[in-house]
Amino acid sequence: MKTFGILVALSASAYATPQPSAQPADRFFADMFTLCGKSFIGKLAAGDDSDASFATAKMQAHVRTCTDREIQISFDVGEDRSRTWIISRTDNGLRLKHRHMLKDGTEDPVSQYGGDTGILGTATRQEFPADAYSKAMFTKEGRTVSNTNVWAFEIDAGRSLTYELARPNRLFRVTFDVANPVTGASE
Repeated sequence: MKTFGILVALSASAYATPQPSAQPADRFFADMFTLCGKSFIGKLAAGDDSDASFATAKMQAHVRTCTDREIQISFDVGEDRSRTWIISRTDNGLRLKHRHMLKDGTEDPVSQYGGDTGILGTATRQEFPADAYSKAMFTKEGRTVSNTNVWAFEIDAGRSLTYELARPNRLFRVTFDVANPVTGASE
C-alpha cells in the first residue's frame, strides 16, 4: 500500500502546474505568449515629423508564430507588410531582432538588427540595446545614428502592448490595444 501511495503522489506531481519563474524576462515572455494567434490595432503614441506616415496609417500587429523559445510578430503599416519583430529566449534573457523584407521577397540589407536584454528588466518592460552586429550593419549602411538605438517592448496584460525605439533626440512608440483583438487579419 505504501508503494501505491508513492506512485499516486508521483503521478499527481507529473501533472502539477509549473511554478512561475522568478525571472522578469520569463514572466514577460509568458505574458507575450498569451497574445499568440491574435491581431491588434495600433496607434502612434510618440514620434516626430519623420513619423507622419505612421500617424495616419492603419497599423496592426499579428502575433503569428509562437514556440517556447520564440515569438514572431508581424507589424503592418498600411499596405507595407515587410516588418517582423522576433523575440527569442537566450541563456541570459531575451533577444529582439527586426526582420525586413523587400517587395521581391528577399531580405532587406537593413535587417536582423536588434539586441539582447542588457539588464533584467521587469515583467512588464524589456529593453534591447543595439548589439555589435546591428552597429556594424548600421555603420556599413550609413546609418550610424542608429548605433545608439534601444528598443523596448512593454506589456500591460489584457490592455496594451507597446513597441518603442529610443535614442538621443528620438522617441518612437506604437501602442496596440490587446483588449480588443481584431479578426480577418491578413496572412
